[in-house]
Amino acid sequence: MTVPAPDALLAAAHVVSVPMRVRFRGVIHREALLLDGPAGWGEFSPFLEYGPDQASRWLAAAVEAAWEGWPAPVRHHVPVNATVPAVDADAVPGVLARFPGCTTAKVKVAEPGQALADDLARVAAVRDLLGRSGRVRVDANGGWSVEQAADALAALAVHDLEYAEQPCAGVEELRDLRLLLARRGVEVLVAADESIRKAEDPLRVRDLGAADVVVVKVAPLGGVRRALEVVDACGLPAVVSSALDTSVGTAAGVALAAALPALDHACGLGTVALLEGDVADPSLLPNEGALPVGMVAADRALLDRWAAPPDRAAWWQDRLLACHGRLTAGGPR
Repeated sequence: MTVPAPDALLAAAHVVSVPMRVRFRGVIHREALLLDGPAGWGEFSPFLEYGPDQASRWLAAAVEAAWEGWPAPVRHHVPVNATVPAVDADAVPGVLARFPGCTTAKVKVAEPGQALADDLARVAAVRDLLGRSGRVRVDANGGWSVEQAADALAALAVHDLEYAEQPCAGVEELRDLRLLLARRGVEVLVAADESIRKAEDPLRVRDLGAADVVVVKVAPLGGVRRALEVVDACGLPAVVSSALDTSVGTAAGVALAAALPALDHACGLGTVALLEGDVADPSLLPNEGALPVGMVAADRALLDRWAAPPDRAAWWQDRLLACHGRLTAGGPR
């Protein structure tokens, strides 16, 4: 990949701060730096805790989108799941209403400060609304120990889970959990998400037998082309997910899902519905449970409306330059 000069990146940059509808991963405003390049728009929005080495992969993905474009798709629409944050069970209908036509829902569980009873009530509410033909998956974001996960999934399995996403934090724990679930006769598939942040991670997940499914995101893997290579080398079924992106960043995830040779699961790419605003008009939102494939352009009026304060814009510009240095010094690590 040829990385544009720093001045070219800064000239193409727009920094926004978009409020969330509900707190998600502790985030109440989603900040992003958008790049307006010759091939289209790219999004650079690594979470604030990521250092330059990790965040530089997100910059590589944004540069790919804005300066190179994406591989040709093999499908023109991508099925997506609804995403249900760790809300009270009585709030579930309102959340699902923002995902019209979605027949798969991912439900957040293991939220700090909540109990398993809260998870059971939330998942039950989702199952009730989707009916028996819908698919329900849970996502613990690594919040359980192996024993906690085994106990929780045994209880949640009554709701016919499609799979459990990142029930434990480490790859070895995921492996141990799969073995424990098998010994206990609990038939719940395990998906690895947070364990996959670098190109070599899915291969380690595969080699240790730590998961049945891998959840991949474009930005942490360095772009659509690199993510395709990683999924191919891993050899496990893949689900494409987003990282609380705007419509610009979400379009990159759709491009990856559209280019995969096989796509057996709905993808976690409907998260623009969790934002109070967006940078595109219309937003990239599910229609009849699917998203269209194609580049998304930011709207200038919306860029102005959600423009980040000057101090935050400067912070993101400095971060961009730090990541640019990593890319030009040998690529993301």
